[in-house]
Amino acid sequence: MSRPDLNLLLTLDVLLAEGNVARAARRLHLSPSAMSRALARLRDTTGDPLLVRAGRGLVPTPRAIELREQVARLVQEAHAVLRPAELLDPSRLARTFTLRTSDGFVENFGAALIALAGREAPGVTLRFVAKSDKNSAPLRDGSVDLETGVVGAASSPEIRTRALFRDRFIGAVRADHPLAKGKITPARYAAGQHVLVSRRGLDKGPIDEALASLGLTRQIATIVAGFSDALTLARGTDLVASVPERHTGNLRAGMYSFALPVDTPGITVSMLWHPRMDADPGHRWLRECVRQVCTQ
Repeated sequence: MSRPDLNLLLTLDVLLAEGNVARAARRLHLSPSAMSRALARLRDTTGDPLLVRAGRGLVPTPRAIELREQVARLVQEAHAVLRPAELLDPSRLARTFTLRTSDGFVENFGAALIALAGREAPGVTLRFVAKSDKNSAPLRDGSVDLETGVVGAASSPEIRTRALFRDRFIGAVRADHPLAKGKITPARYAAGQHVLVSRRGLDKGPIDEALASLGLTRQIATIVAGFSDALTLARGTDLVASVPERHTGNLRAGMYSFALPVDTPGITVSMLWHPRMDADPGHRWLRECVRQVCTQ
């Protein structure tokens, strides 16, 4: 049995990433005809067409989709094996890291993270982008270096995670709200007008389930996509916002906060990254900075 040409792994990785023979050829500094021959060899080796014509472009076959993550990991690991080990000097690091963060992270942890990074690595720039969903594609394609949030079922199984802190939901109202005085019972809480946070536009959540177990129903006056929006509305109206305590500390400044009068499950806020960044010294430094800031 002949040995496979391992150079084809790199070619396959680039072809699957680009989905285009001409672009893949440019990345590997090959002619389009040479790349076409390489694709033909890959088809012969794998016994699968891998990329097939669809209109003017190419689309991956199910086998190609199955191979994509495995091939990318193998290529990254090969690069790591062949790259000499380096001790990172953060003071000499010149790099931009993109962090996709859940609602409230920048407001509560951004300043401390920027200050820490600035002291240790003045050549580093931190770029924060909003996290609108739990899709792991930005981590996979490299457009995002690190993510924060609650790990959900939509997160890809290959994604690495590390817990940062536990959080719980609390209530928040403007300082002179009626709930700011007296004992807050489940009935008083449910009787208020509520703002619900749901990125997917759902009209119920764990709090409603806890109230239902007591025979209570709260009235949802409005639904928003983020905690900062919910707190902004609650600050200027009679609305009651229910938000994570630690994740919204700075956002709740000047408001009255209270423990929910019903039991709801806590949440674990984690950082997430793609496994190809595991051994990257700069990325390891970034992860440690985030861990320090969030566990203080």
